[in-house]
Amino acid sequence: MKVPNIAAINITVFVTVAIAVMLLLIISFLFAFNISQRKKFQYQQNLLHLKEKQQNELIRAAVMSEETERHRISDQLHGEVGALLSATRLYLYNLHAGKMGENENEIFQKSIELLNESIQKVRFISHNLHSNVLKEFGLNEAIYSFTQKLNQPGKLDITTQLDESYQSRNPEGAISIYRILQELCGNIIKHSAATELNIRSFVSASRLCFVMKHNGVGLTQQEFEKLRYEKKGLGLKNIQNRIILLEGNILFERSGEENIIAFTVPLSSDV
Repeated sequence: MKVPNIAAINITVFVTVAIAVMLLLIISFLFAFNISQRKKFQYQQNLLHLKEKQQNELIRAAVMSEETERHRISDQLHGEVGALLSATRLYLYNLHAGKMGENENEIFQKSIELLNESIQKVRFISHNLHSNVLKEFGLNEAIYSFTQKLNQPGKLDITTQLDESYQSRNPEGAISIYRILQELCGNIIKHSAATELNIRSFVSASRLCFVMKHNGVGLTQQEFEKLRYEKKGLGLKNIQNRIILLEGNILFERSGEENIIAFTVPLSSDV
């Protein structure tokens, strides 16, 4: 009968135990490393979220400050400048045109014409800065009123089709959407040479969507992303800031001779 080699058995047991311990250490190390990486990733995510939150708060403060300043300037234009212009018109009307010569009467009529035009422009600027229609009747009516003033048959024909089922619930959100449309319309008028513009809104999958189509010269998404960081792209930067606050997105696209601007915001953001 062969006697077991005790020394060999002891070595085998020792090696087995050593390997098991090493495996346990490796597993423990990997487990600890994994936990460390998860904590590091979570920390980075928390830091990123904090930076994003701080950035959004700064944007919100800037937007609110802009709206406050718009309101103040609007009140001054309407209440002070508008009143002075109207008073000046009354004084001019008190002049007796019949006692004037032909040249003086022509100058008088031209002065009245220019003054009336100035009063209308002040009212238009005041309305754009702070829309009472938006406050009293909601976003859709404010957009209809604004686009109606911009419509110039033969030069820029604007058609507006808005989803009547949508009712704004948050004044801040409605103001931001209104400002985005104002800025986009202003850019189209200034830079695109468009003769036709269609604005449509609809609610889909818990999102409020706006689609603007025009036949002028438009931007691509790449051009928008580039220009909004330049000084001359301040208006585009304002659009992007408001889109960020609304947690929405915006897309610029060219399709043949048609240019499309589409932006959507989630209804969950109480717009």
